[in-house]
Amino acid sequence: MSADRSGLRSLVRKLESLHPLTADEKQALLDLPVQVRDLDAGQDIVREGDRPSRCCLVLDGFAQRYKIVGDGRRQIMSFHIPGDMPDILSLHMAVMDHSLGILSRSRVGFISHESLREVIRRHPRVESALWRDTLVDAAIFREWMVGIGRRDARARIAHLLCELVTRMELVGRTESKSVQTPLTQNNIADALGLSTEHVNRVVQELRAANLITWQGRTLAINDWDSLKEVGEFDPAYLYLSQEQPP
Repeated sequence: MSADRSGLRSLVRKLESLHPLTADEKQALLDLPVQVRDLDAGQDIVREGDRPSRCCLVLDGFAQRYKIVGDGRRQIMSFHIPGDMPDILSLHMAVMDHSLGILSRSRVGFISHESLREVIRRHPRVESALWRDTLVDAAIFREWMVGIGRRDARARIAHLLCELVTRMELVGRTESKSVQTPLTQNNIADALGLSTEHVNRVVQELRAANLITWQGRTLAINDWDSLKEVGEFDPAYLYLSQEQPP
């Protein structure tokens, strides 16, 4: 399966976990016209201040949402995996208030706003699924805020790793709690408000306790229950069931 088809299927799989979709609705998403680009690590998909006329879909690889503060330091606000449309907000917000960049060589699909709006017009429940997806993003932001504000470094990192594996499981990108990820200790430091040295110490502690194995790009969770306990990880905020409001 090509990366662009696989990425679209990851999008459908994720949205279907949030909102039931009919065969026609899923096919409408799979048939979206996508302009595919391969981007290298460090390239931006869209920058703060841009006025996009299209949304991006991560087809293969990893992206990050970030802002640069006055002294040049970077705050990463979220990581994005295949199936994510991190700038879907540009359908309704004219100007980007943050940037989206590539973490490693990735394939990104661009879908025009008009194409998305046409699918939404023909299939209103697709809009509900996309809306629920943005609400899950907001829930993730809240959980990260709690972690940065009140959890220690060990819990923050364990929680992030649990979240990453859970999200990648949802879109079929894991094998026995093992994932391929380009995340570096510097990325984790910029996301969790820690120094790179502190991240390194904690990762070594998690390795020594045999909770994780991390070699190159392969991250494997050896003791899922213990890592969840360390990170105080409860996946309820990811809303993985299709329970609908009355």
